[in-house]
Order: sequence, then C-alpha cells, then structure tokens
Amino acid sequence: MGNLLPGEELIYERVDDTVYARYVNKPEIPRWVVGGKPKPLFSQHSEFLELLKVAERTPALQKALDKVALIWYTIKDDERSKQNF
Repeated sequence: MGNLLPGEELIYERVDDTVYARYVNKPEIPRWVVGGKPKPLFSQHSEFLELLKVAERTPALQKALDKVALIWYTIKDDERSKQNF
C-alpha cells in the first residue's frame, strides 16, 4: 500500500476523468490522484520527435523504443497475415 497511514480511512472522489483519494479524518493532508482516464502518450507529434532525439543519446530509452518497434511490427505482420486468409 505504499505510504498510506495505517488505520486511516480513505474517501475516493471523481472529478471529470480523474479519481482522487483523501483521508477522512486528516483534512490537513491534501487529496492526491489515484487514477482516472489515461492521457494520450504524446499529445503532439513534436513530443514524439523530441523523444526520438533523446533516445539517440540515451541507451536505455533507445532499447525500450526498440522493444516497442518489435511489438509494433509483430502486430502489423500478424494483421497482414490474417487479411490474406
């Protein structure tokens, strides 16, 4: 459960697409985000291009992108093969 206070009750609230939690008896502790509708990974194409530039000098990020590309091409190939039947 992470850093929750033992024995303290929580209230969950939804505002639009965001779910918050707060303690019932601890109003001095502000609520925090616990879930909701995920935001798009890249809201603009420029963010994706920036990611690619950073990956050029960050081996861990490049390795992760290589894995994503492998999954992407595997899915595309699978979909193509299903269309040919």
